[in-house]
Amino acid sequence: MLNDTELKALLERLNTVAVVGMSTNPTKAAHRVPAYLLTEGFEVIPVNPHVETILERRCYRSLLDIPESIDIVEVFRPSEDALPVVEEALARHTARGDVALIWLQLGIVNETARALAEAAGIPFVQDRCMAIEIPRLFPGGRVKR
Repeated sequence: MLNDTELKALLERLNTVAVVGMSTNPTKAAHRVPAYLLTEGFEVIPVNPHVETILERRCYRSLLDIPESIDIVEVFRPSEDALPVVEEALARHTARGDVALIWLQLGIVNETARALAEAAGIPFVQDRCMAIEIPRLFPGGRVKR
């Protein structure tokens, strides 16, 4: 588990977030959190096979379809669906050398996924919300790029 210093250092350095399970519904956390990330200077890439765009950004069917480099994979899927997403992130990491952090949203826990990510050397956060952790770690706002 990352301590605050390690997590803050990663969030200062990393910029592009692929959001798996991003929603078009503005009342859902899977929409509100990515919208917040945009205000903090992150580039957000939606991953949702059911829609073309969210927040005026092109959606992709899977992590493997995204042409840009990905720093963070944020997962808004049920706990039991997190493992295949993490396996896809690890496949992408192996093939392309990106994905420096995997983050499961508040309420999402998958210990098998955690063990796989950590075995691959990728930092892993679960059951935490970026929209809570960023203001806590960066009270004056995250450094913008």
